[in-house]
Amino acid sequence: MGTNLSIPRTEKFSEDGENDNLRYGLSSMQGWRATMEDAHAAHLDVDSSTSFFGVYDGHGGKAVAKFCAKYLHQQVLKSEEYIAGDVGTSLQKAFFRMDEMMRGQRGWRELAVLGDKVKGFNGMIEGLIRSPRSSDNNKDQNDDWGFEKGPHSDFDGPTSGSTACVAIIRNNLIFVANAGDSRCIISRNGQAYNLSRDHKPELAIEKERIYKAGGFIHAGRVNGSLNLARAIGDVDFKNNRFLSAEKQVVTANPDINIVDLHDEDEFIVIACDGIWDCLSSQQLVDFVRQELLLDTKLSEVCERVLDRCLAPSLAMGDGCDNMTMILVQFKKPVQTSAAAQEQSSSNEQGASEP
Repeated sequence: MGTNLSIPRTEKFSEDGENDNLRYGLSSMQGWRATMEDAHAAHLDVDSSTSFFGVYDGHGGKAVAKFCAKYLHQQVLKSEEYIAGDVGTSLQKAFFRMDEMMRGQRGWRELAVLGDKVKGFNGMIEGLIRSPRSSDNNKDQNDDWGFEKGPHSDFDGPTSGSTACVAIIRNNLIFVANAGDSRCIISRNGQAYNLSRDHKPELAIEKERIYKAGGFIHAGRVNGSLNLARAIGDVDFKNNRFLSAEKQVVTANPDINIVDLHDEDEFIVIACDGIWDCLSSQQLVDFVRQELLLDTKLSEVCERVLDRCLAPSLAMGDGCDNMTMILVQFKKPVQTSAAAQEQSSSNEQGASEP
């Protein structure tokens, strides 16, 4: 939990985009927090049939969230599994790869640039990372992240961390990968369905791993400090050399959920816990559907959600966190008159068959 301001920062970073299959809008706001530790990624066309969206909610600093927003999708795209069509495995490997890349001299240097050690920005923009367009998505993909010698060659990784909740939309499938308590949901005919699970320490599967790895839970927090059971970064919770990465007290291992898209599917939302602390999944779906009737930009819908969730004072508790939301709406295919006539004829023939 970060320190707070006396007056919230309500300026927003917002963005819209679309292609032939979907359109998206996003918005981020610092709110009552003293710093902005959220980051995001939105890439409409990582290849001819695939879009990538991600929300990263940092804790203990912004560097890990920004690192993930910059590099996680690149690691997905360059993996052998992704090239072979195994998107789920490529996502899992990319989550673990983030922890590996943040070690050593090069990891330290990159985190220093993205985090608080280099003051390249100030104010609200300091904590945000832009969403590159599809034309510059892949400019760093040929980088092999080789070893560098230097005073920080033995750097084990950052003590700060970040959630990661990403969605890859490819043709008629959605691949959701999540570590932490950011969340992805889908609206299907107005009904909200969670596509990810919040990784809180009290969950039975998380509690079992934490205790087996030598950790404990106090006041709902891992080892009395972290209120997440899975995250990228947080090296202090991953230092048991006798355990694999997925069995550490806190792990970056994501849940992978693969969902078929249906005609009834309207939109997905990816958002950090600053939103979910204030609205349930169904409440958010209801709010968004009402706003979509106004035919406004999707980023404006996100902005209204952020304003709706912002607490009027620090005494409220909920609504005082950083907030980031991505709204992705599916475009319905438009049939030509010839195609519609052919479909109608086909339906008539089918109805007459036993």
